[in-house]
Amino acid sequence: MEKALKRFDKDYIHYMIETEPTMSISKIVNLMKIYTTYPIWEKYPNYLRKHFWKEHTFWMEGYFACSVGNVSEEMLQKYIEN
Repeated sequence: MEKALKRFDKDYIHYMIETEPTMSISKIVNLMKIYTTYPIWEKYPNYLRKHFWKEHTFWMEGYFACSVGNVSEEMLQKYIEN
């Protein structure tokens, strides 16, 4: 992945990602979930054990992704930041 911009809200995270066209969206989401679950568990183990007592999971199974067409990168960045 070449670039990523993220913003956290209460129940979701916005990401703006630029990547190779050969990489599928589902693969990108899967990698993001894999690479972030362990550090989150490292930082908040006691809290997470109360909610995820069966296994070390964190993310929901699904995701929402969309692409943008005729919008500048700056405009999309402002949308995510605001």
